[in-house]
Amino acid sequence: MDELDYDVAGQIDQLWIFPIKSCAGISVPQARLMRHGLQWDRHWMVVDADGEFLTQRSHPRMVLIRPEITEEHLVLHAPGHSALQIPLLAQGQACKATVWSDTVQARDLGEWALPAQQWLSKVLEADCRLVRFDPAQPRQASDRWVKKGDAPVHFADGYPLLILSQAAVDDLNQRLARNGAAAVDARRFRPNIVISGLEAHDEDRVEQLDLLGQSGLSLRPCKPCTRCPIPDIDPDTAIPGDAVGNEIFQYRQDPRMDGAITFGMNAVVQGLPQEAGASVLLTVGQRLGGQLCFE
Repeated sequence: MDELDYDVAGQIDQLWIFPIKSCAGISVPQARLMRHGLQWDRHWMVVDADGEFLTQRSHPRMVLIRPEITEEHLVLHAPGHSALQIPLLAQGQACKATVWSDTVQARDLGEWALPAQQWLSKVLEADCRLVRFDPAQPRQASDRWVKKGDAPVHFADGYPLLILSQAAVDDLNQRLARNGAAAVDARRFRPNIVISGLEAHDEDRVEQLDLLGQSGLSLRPCKPCTRCPIPDIDPDTAIPGDAVGNEIFQYRQDPRMDGAITFGMNAVVQGLPQEAGASVLLTVGQRLGGQLCFE
């Protein structure tokens, strides 16, 4: 289809990967899109002694842990601490890890497990360790919102991707400004793909977003993203507030989610082959087109 055949059209404005669940993200100019989401996104996770995942909800300082991915290493940075380099492919024994109600088989980091545990425990002042996802043990998104087996996912809360229109952030900032609150950026909402050129929250209203120039490949918004206190945590300081949550509560109570506040859409990947490792390269500036659905 030509771009003019779509109800809405826009482009990828930002691409974000979050290598370690609930830690800082990495803005990238391009990323490999796979059926489980962007390559390396939520591939590692911080867990407690029982394998239960840690998040900014209880440990806001996690946002100050800044992962870096080099050709051979996952590098962890945090203010006031020396960087820790872990071989990118380091893995050891199988272990159990829990994400919400899902208990999955993960992998520890082998000989790097102890250095990572000591580093993270010191930074977060809590007994914790780092595990990585085991691709041999697939995890699936909820079949309430997607067809069973249609959406593999790593350690994300539940879905391969989170997409967000930049206009939604701009609209929020106009509302915050009217109440004397400081502007925020898209990082507060931890999206993988930020799209410019759409109207605010058009991502709520499209059946799918076709990746123009990639025949048959599309992103299908499948579930509104309900919001917890994390968007109120300043990603630069880890200081919690309440302005963002209070503001979106005024206009984003979503009947699709029984009145919970939502911002952005979880999405699945359509059109990629199902064989392991299938991927396509996404780039900032890539065009997308979608058809609006009206209920």
